[in-house]
Amino acid sequence: METVLYAAELVQQDGGYRLVVQDVVRDTVQVTAVPKAAVDKLPVFLSVLSSKLGSASSRGRW
Repeated sequence: METVLYAAELVQQDGGYRLVVQDVVRDTVQVTAVPKAAVDKLPVFLSVLSSKLGSASSRGRW
């Protein structure tokens, strides 16, 4: 059984980007601005993270 601990969304609004992270357990939300350069690198970052975590990427949650 899976339990969601955090949920994240990357939102584009008015030409800018915001990362919205919900802590499901504590029922809190944090929002931070994200530069476009970081958004552009996100697929590469996720690929590197998946390769370092190994079996976690095979669960299909990415």
